[in-house]
Amino acid sequence: MAEGKNRMSVLNAVRAKLVHRMFAVIRNNQDYQKDYVNALV
Repeated sequence: MAEGKNRMSVLNAVRAKLVHRMFAVIRNNQDYQKDYVNALV
């Protein structure tokens, strides 16, 4: 919202990130790791 974005745009972006992470955890059959580091980075 600091960049002048609409509140709903911000909420939808956060929602999309959360759903993406949830499905990744389910797909990989792993517990959520708060401090996960991507191996490609």
